[in-house]
Amino acid sequence: MELAGAARTCLFGEDRMTAQIGEVLLINGEQVTMCTEPLGHYFELGGKAPAFDDWSCTALWRGYVGTWEIVDSRLYLVDLTGTLADGSQATLATIFPDHPKRVFAHWFTGTLRIPEGKILSYVHMGYGSSYERDHLIHVTDGVVTSEEIQDNGVSSRESGSEGYSVMAMTIFGSDRDTEC
Repeated sequence: MELAGAARTCLFGEDRMTAQIGEVLLINGEQVTMCTEPLGHYFELGGKAPAFDDWSCTALWRGYVGTWEIVDSRLYLVDLTGTLADGSQATLATIFPDHPKRVFAHWFTGTLRIPEGKILSYVHMGYGSSYERDHLIHVTDGVVTSEEIQDNGVSSRESGSEGYSVMAMTIFGSDRDTEC
């Protein structure tokens, strides 16, 4: 029981013991991966969090992946996929039954981080890996206030994929179809 409590305390923090699968962001007609979890802020502020199955994959401690979209400088949660502890599928309507198609993220103030370019250093914890660039989108009360590109250096690797990825994870067996 102590292990479960310890693992759950880092559910929304940066102290995860495995690199985490990022959230999806739709921006300017592109789908990118962001290393920020705005829905975690909603739960921290008192929003009711369902019991997610956060033990089926070490790269997904939060138990879900949110899909976000920026429209007219406003951040929206437009989809949610995950598995609940009882084995049923989580959707946006699970958390926001009155807004099953999209919800304005008025609760979120912070910076959305979108890694770009080749990897500079891999850190097998949270979102600690560094990439050539970080596209930083600053948000206040769900509204984009500014954007910047942070240059972090140039990779010495001649080949390799661009953008964020998780390089290792463990998927625990289950009697249901579990994706990580």
